[in-house]
Amino acid sequence: MAARIAVRNGSVYLGHQAVATYFGGITAIIVLIRDGQLQILPVRQMAAGGCLLKIRNARGDRVASAPDVFAEHGLLAWQADDLEAVWSAEVGALVADLPAN
Repeated sequence: MAARIAVRNGSVYLGHQAVATYFGGITAIIVLIRDGQLQILPVRQMAAGGCLLKIRNARGDRVASAPDVFAEHGLLAWQADDLEAVWSAEVGALVADLPAN
C-alpha cells in the first residue's frame, strides 16, 4: 500500500491515513535524504530526537518541519504535492524516491 505525501519549504506533510497506518501513536519522526530517497522513520521515544509530528487539522493530518535536512541537499525550495511513498521494512521507514537533479 502506498501513501501520498507532500513536501513544501522543508516540511513533510502526511495525511491522516498515512499517519494512522505507519506512525500511529508516534509524536516524532526522523527525516533523512539518503541514496536518492526521502526516508521518514518513526521515533519511539522523544528523547531520541527527531522532528515533532504536529497536528495540522481536526482530521489528523500532520506536518514535520526539517528544513535543515532539505537545505543540506540543496532541496529547501523543492516542492511535491503528491509524492508516492511506500513502507520499507529493510529501512524501517516510509520511503519516497526523489526526482533526479
